[in-house]
Amino acid sequence: MFDVITIGSITKDNFLELDCEIINWTKTPLGKAIVLPFGEKLEVKKIVCTIGGNSANASVTFSRMGFKTACFGKIGDDLAGREIKSFLKKEKVLPIFAVAKNSITAQSTLLLNKGERTILGYHGASSNLSLKDIPWNKLKSKWWYISLAGESIRFFKPMLKFAKKNGIKVAFNPSGFHIKYRKKEILDNLKYIDFLVVNEGEAASLVGISFKKEKKVFKRLDDLMPGIVAVTNGPKGVTVSDGKHIFKAGIFREKIMADRTGAGDAFGSGFTAGLMQKKDFDVEDIKNAIRLASANATSVVEHIGTTPGIIKKGDFNKSRFKNLKIKIYPVK
Repeated sequence: MFDVITIGSITKDNFLELDCEIINWTKTPLGKAIVLPFGEKLEVKKIVCTIGGNSANASVTFSRMGFKTACFGKIGDDLAGREIKSFLKKEKVLPIFAVAKNSITAQSTLLLNKGERTILGYHGASSNLSLKDIPWNKLKSKWWYISLAGESIRFFKPMLKFAKKNGIKVAFNPSGFHIKYRKKEILDNLKYIDFLVVNEGEAASLVGISFKKEKKVFKRLDDLMPGIVAVTNGPKGVTVSDGKHIFKAGIFREKIMADRTGAGDAFGSGFTAGLMQKKDFDVEDIKNAIRLASANATSVVEHIGTTPGIIKKGDFNKSRFKNLKIKIYPVK
């Protein structure tokens, strides 16, 4: 039996590093935009091609931490799909893929500039997952790490039903798309989730409470689920609740900010890997999971691409990742 199976998107990522003008643009969420002159040929400084997608990214974390791992998602019958399979096999991850005959593997082109990026994404086969594509008997495992996108969010409830029936623990990282279109379904089924990881905006959207009222957000989530909740805030760190304690931690300082892509997947899968190393999920176990998640995310942003920086088991024991300040408060 597998220790963990990751379930979600599979993509081929192409990173293009280039010098381009960044201007203020109020119509975007961050208030900035890249300027690319129309009709011009621009020089690209560096190209990095790698795999991506939350299922693939998370599977590499688990495998490098020593767990028997499989990865499930949908790819196209094409070169990109075969390259992803080959990469995962080299990482000692078993690819359990559905293959679309009439759609290509999901692709992303990422324009990089000083660590920030703009993503041009094509969901392709990854968004065409159907119920008949799911090989239920092959998905039995001790843990699942689920992060569904596109139309695959329709299978969230059947997946949780199968997990409950087969004694599978579930770590869940919902996409913004999933929260937007299936919020009530998520809330109704949090009782089956062992670990939930979201960012502050997603947490607020999920429960309908501004994160300025942080205690109320966590109270609502703690009431809905018996497991552990982690709410991330990028460079500011993370707040975690186990229903009894609130844990607040910053981040490990990165040596260089190369690319933020994949930091969320690295944190979520790293935290889950930390929990998988333990049985009781007590205070020390959760502190260890926070430290592992933070180390993994920090290492990932030091590299271009979502998987090159994922740490191995031995890396976690290095001195730079030994100490992370974590404050603990009782839940009131």
